[in-house]
Amino acid sequence: MFERITHNEGETELLGRQLAELLPESAVLCMYGELGAGKTALVRGLAEGLGLDCTVSSPTFTIVNEYLGKRELIHFDMYRLSGADELFDIGWEDYLKRKAILAVEWSENVEDAFDGSEIRIRFDKLSDTERRITVEGLDDADTRI
Repeated sequence: MFERITHNEGETELLGRQLAELLPESAVLCMYGELGAGKTALVRGLAEGLGLDCTVSSPTFTIVNEYLGKRELIHFDMYRLSGADELFDIGWEDYLKRKAILAVEWSENVEDAFDGSEIRIRFDKLSDTERRITVEGLDDADTRI
């Protein structure tokens, strides 16, 4: 586990770029944090770090956005879902079979869909701009970022 304090959106995106370099070919990133905590900013950084040329936006209404390139990033927003059954209805198991990074916002809404192997990222708002971001499940990442 490691923790970083970011002071603005740009630093949160930078952390996403740094994390992207450490991720295996496929991984599930469970993200937790209130509205405006920086989850989508981190995903923007992940996309850039994965070498994807795309505009990342929160998939609140579409539930899932796919960003394809040399590596795949699939961005979920579970805000509107009421449980894992709805996640499985949209093909969660099929997404898991792909060699992709799955970034899941509002993971707490579908917690029972996860098997414990996920990388968990928690966002705590410290001020209007500062965030404490805690990453669990990424071996020795603290020494590489």
